[in-house]
Amino acid sequence: MDVQGTVDPGFEPVRDAFTRNFEQRGERGAAVAVYRDGRKVVDLWAGTRDVDGPAPWAVDTAQVVRSVTKGVAAAVPLLLHQRGQLDLDAPVGTYWPEYKAAGKERTLVRHLLAHRAGVPVLDAPLTPGEALDAAGGFERAAAALAAQAPAWEPGTAHGYHAHTYSWLLAALVRRVTGRPIGRWVAEEIARPLGLDLWLGLPGEEAHRVGRIGPLEEPPASASGGLVLRPKRSVAEAYRDADSLTRRAFAVIDPAPDENAPEYRAAGLPGSGGIGTARALARFYAALLGPVDGHRLFAPATLAMARSEESAGPDRVLVVATRFGLGYMLHGPASPLLGPGSFGHPGRGGSLAFADPESGTALAYVTNGMRKGVTADPRAQALVRAVAKATA
Repeated sequence: MDVQGTVDPGFEPVRDAFTRNFEQRGERGAAVAVYRDGRKVVDLWAGTRDVDGPAPWAVDTAQVVRSVTKGVAAAVPLLLHQRGQLDLDAPVGTYWPEYKAAGKERTLVRHLLAHRAGVPVLDAPLTPGEALDAAGGFERAAAALAAQAPAWEPGTAHGYHAHTYSWLLAALVRRVTGRPIGRWVAEEIARPLGLDLWLGLPGEEAHRVGRIGPLEEPPASASGGLVLRPKRSVAEAYRDADSLTRRAFAVIDPAPDENAPEYRAAGLPGSGGIGTARALARFYAALLGPVDGHRLFAPATLAMARSEESAGPDRVLVVATRFGLGYMLHGPASPLLGPGSFGHPGRGGSLAFADPESGTALAYVTNGMRKGVTADPRAQALVRAVAKATA
């Protein structure tokens, strides 16, 4: 495998693990980047740009990163709070009056971020046209959520809001700022930091974005035994058409084509972000501290982002999960570098996170989607390699 890019001395284990992902775990095309104390120390890419094509992955190749997007979107309300524009302990209805309906009157802004709002599903799924209507401010999806009765009393339990997270945050941010969340990210985060990262892909950047798609699982003998097999309870939840699990991931029906121009342009803030591993690692590094003079989170905001808000049985993912304010926290369902790490995986493989204790930010982006939601073996191999390099 011809791996391109650079690795600083001491981080060679990351290159080795990245190479083994191609040799042993069936990787098709991917990139990994690591920042340490605000400085880039790993920047690697290899394979093909498209999961189903021969064109090589280039230095500027970007991909749809699915729920890794949630970690980027979560920064927006936290930064608005940091600027005094949003109260995380206020009812959502303070900013979005229509949301005060059907038993959701006491839903707080922090409940949306911590997957405690109780609306991971919709009684009537949205069509792709309704779900992807970024030009209309996602208002049809917002209206559906405003009318939806919660599956549990908001704030009393948590369950992964796989798709509804998109429209909850989009509606809130639009009402607080008057701007679409994708434009806010572009103007306040991506542009100052020089990030190839979009919630809503500009047409002139379309040529850089590869095609994602399913990737066959490698044999256990070839992968070193690192093939994830879900627990029976999890498998049963995905098979049950009436379960919160199945319904949460089927909120858009039929499922949209993630490689279609209209999907990429919509920029769903919970699943449709597009970026490079380099950009995502730089974004998380800027949450921790200055990167070339730019810092996003103040220390108090950083502490809030990774403070545990939800922990224990997840009513949607059917495993124990931990969430801070918009970020998944280190735990058995999503092992990161250490107890203080925070970030977000993307269903199928990609991962981006930061670890304040070691000053490390890591991002892994792939075009080959596997079945798991969180702890993909390819990403975990890279996490272990970074842990070795930073020990």
